[in-house]
This record gives sequence, C-alpha cells and structure tokens, in this order.
Amino acid sequence: MAEKVVLHYLNGRGRMESIRWLLAVAEVEFDEVFLETHEQYEKLISDGALMFQQVPMVEIDGMKLIQTKAILNYIAEKYNLHGKDIKDRAMINMYSEGVMDLMEMIMMLIVSPDPKPKLDNIESKAKERYLPVFEKALSGPIYLVGGKLSRADVQLLECTLMLEEKFPGILADFPNVKSFQGRMTRVPAISEFLQPGSKRKQQPDEKYKKSIMEVFQIKLL
Repeated sequence: MAEKVVLHYLNGRGRMESIRWLLAVAEVEFDEVFLETHEQYEKLISDGALMFQQVPMVEIDGMKLIQTKAILNYIAEKYNLHGKDIKDRAMINMYSEGVMDLMEMIMMLIVSPDPKPKLDNIESKAKERYLPVFEKALSGPIYLVGGKLSRADVQLLECTLMLEEKFPGILADFPNVKSFQGRMTRVPAISEFLQPGSKRKQQPDEKYKKSIMEVFQIKLL
C-alpha cells in the first residue's frame, strides 16, 4: 500500500491551498505537518528536504516535491486532470497560470499594510482582464478544456470563491462563470471539501500572519 501523501506548510491557505484542492478533487487522502516555528523550517532545510529552501513541500511517491506549479502538474498528470494531449495541457496551463496570477494578488493582501488600494486593483483586474476570458471560454462547454474536468477547472473554482469572499456579487456580470461555479460545487468530492471540518483552510487572519512572521523570521507592518 502506498504511503499517504504528506503536506508541509503553515496552517493556512497560502501557496498550499491549490494543492489541497487538487488532491481533494482527485480523492487522495493526505496528512499535514504544520510549520509553527522557525526551527521546524530550518530543520527541513538542514535535512535537505527543500531544494530551494522553500515551502510548500509535498511528500508523494517517495519524492519530496517543491515549487507549487511543479507539484500541481505532478498531481494533475498522476490523476488524469491534465488533458488528453499536449495541446490540452498547453491550454490548461495557460488558464491555470492566469488564475494563479489573480489568486497570488489576493494571497499577498495579508502582508500589505494598506490593502485598500490593492483590493481596488484586484477587483478591477478580475473584472476587466481575467473573468471575461473565462466567461467566453465557458459560453458553451461545461469544462474549460477538452470537455472534461481538469486542474484548470479546479483552480478557477477556487479563485471564484476567493473573489466572492472579498467582493460579494462580483460574478453578477459573468453568468457563465457563476453557472460553472454552481456545477463544480455539486461534484461530490468538491462538495465534501467545502463542508465544515474539511482540510480546506479559512481566510487568512492575524493568527496566520503571526505564523508567517514566526516561521520565516520576517517583520510585517
């Protein structure tokens, strides 16, 4: 029997959350080791577990994977969430990286001393740059690429939920995206992941901000 997947990160969303989402959709059970002290982080580095001295790190199939995109690509390939051919994968990667660019802006709000201008910028870019792309892509198909569920769909759902946390009603002008969101949340594995008590993490708060400062020994305003 294969060893259970183990995730090493802080007890919060950050760059690990998309990985949690993809594993949940693939119905892969995983354990988590939460970094709470700088010493834990330093030990991973000294043990040679972090190639570039960075987390997230995922133990899977006898490997210790780092770099979020590399981890997501591995999981997507392993669990048939990366398209049927190289052209599908190119489209999936383009959609996924666009979504990740937008989610990255939301992730960084927790370390911003003045989030208001950044929130305005995120809302503007979401409405003018990102959501129109997905609204057009979903004008007929159920899924973004190749007529089947992929990593891109999972990350788009994650992103729309993050956007609605910050901007309720933001999808009002994007009915195809909103319908897509509704369909996706009815997928059994996703419905389960959205329930209280799952391994999905809540919005970043002051406790999470303090853990970032403690683990990485950085000062945030």
